[in-house]
Amino acid sequence: MFRCRIINPGFAEGIALVSQEPISLLGDIDENGVFTVGKLKGECVANRILVFPYGRGSTVGSYTLLRLKKRNLAPLAIINKETEAIIAVGAVIADIPLVDRVEEGFFERVKTGDRLIVNARDGYVEIK
Repeated sequence: MFRCRIINPGFAEGIALVSQEPISLLGDIDENGVFTVGKLKGECVANRILVFPYGRGSTVGSYTLLRLKKRNLAPLAIINKETEAIIAVGAVIADIPLVDRVEEGFFERVKTGDRLIVNARDGYVEIK
């Protein structure tokens, strides 16, 4: 179990989709929730727990999360090393659990395909 900071409360359990690179919600993910660039090209965020260092890019990215949520294509939860405003606002308006500042060792250990628990009520994540 790894302690973390809660940005948007909630609870989710699911399969991790991990990016070592920052993500632009507007430029890197299409309207179907599929990555169009980078090492995750072709991967879909829908019903996954999206793990990445921090967001980058346009403020419209917040609304990208909301659009994905309305189409049932959003991630179940988001875990960042350090959350910035665009990701935080998007998670809040789309009601997606969001945590950051996870205890040391988590980001070195987690990989795509791991089953994760994100408890953004009590402030911890688990790799199952």
